[in-house]
Amino acid sequence: MERQYGDFEIVGENYLSYEIKVPKRKTFSEWIKEKPYISLSILLIIIVGCVFPGIITKSAPAYMDLSNTNIAPNSTFYFGTDSLGRDIFTMIWYGGRISLFIGVLATVISTTIAIVYGSISGVAAEWLDDMMMRFTEIILSIPSILIIIFVQAMIGQANPVSIAIVIGITSWMNISKIVRSEVRQIRNSEYILAAKCAGANFFYILKQHLLPNFISAIMFMVVTNVGSAIGIEATLSFLGIGLPLEIISWGSMLSLAEKALLSNYWWIILIPGLFLVITLVCITNIGDYVRRNNNKEFSNL
Repeated sequence: MERQYGDFEIVGENYLSYEIKVPKRKTFSEWIKEKPYISLSILLIIIVGCVFPGIITKSAPAYMDLSNTNIAPNSTFYFGTDSLGRDIFTMIWYGGRISLFIGVLATVISTTIAIVYGSISGVAAEWLDDMMMRFTEIILSIPSILIIIFVQAMIGQANPVSIAIVIGITSWMNISKIVRSEVRQIRNSEYILAAKCAGANFFYILKQHLLPNFISAIMFMVVTNVGSAIGIEATLSFLGIGLPLEIISWGSMLSLAEKALLSNYWWIILIPGLFLVITLVCITNIGDYVRRNNNKEFSNL
């Protein structure tokens, strides 16, 4: 097929399908996702500052300077003060330690439950496996935040450990489904059957043979669950059923948001919220990077 355009002649059957491909410009979020070391570096700085807050600030987080309440950020109070005269800069680092503790402890609890429950379901008989998975799906059909609020309301006064336990025992279902799927694929492998014939118990087989095979498949969800737990703690505190004000965390700091917004004290809500969002975004990016690397490994097998 030929067609004449002035002094130019286009030749070929599929000349209409030819097009110039212009490289697509990456957005900032795509660029950040491809460079996990940026998120890792920012997260590491936040973690070090929260674990060793005494290096950054010498003030006490609970000290109330009633002569300096609701002071905007300045050279003396870098992040300003709240309505009780507490230094927000100091509270950020000490409060972050509580939030990170809750996130890590809740993730350890949820991951432990998920690994044991999913492994039992994976090696169980068909009827028991089906029953366990139906139970998991029923729990998943209920919004997790409602379950957490209900359990926390039953417990009453909260502390960091109780908050972490409540979040941990209500956020293991998704990981357990992946564990169950991975275990069912390898449960009839020769080395597992040999261990059973040698008299190995379930927990020995889980530790020595099952766990090394599926740990990489769930690692991205484990990392993401840390961020989810921190976000849930902040949500509970914002709703007034989380940590009390005397226990400083990013969530309890955000519980003052309504009064701060009404009084136009923007720094009281903006700065803790900014640290919370940055931490969650960094954890999410790291988890996404682990997931993409894991998918690449499986595609190369």
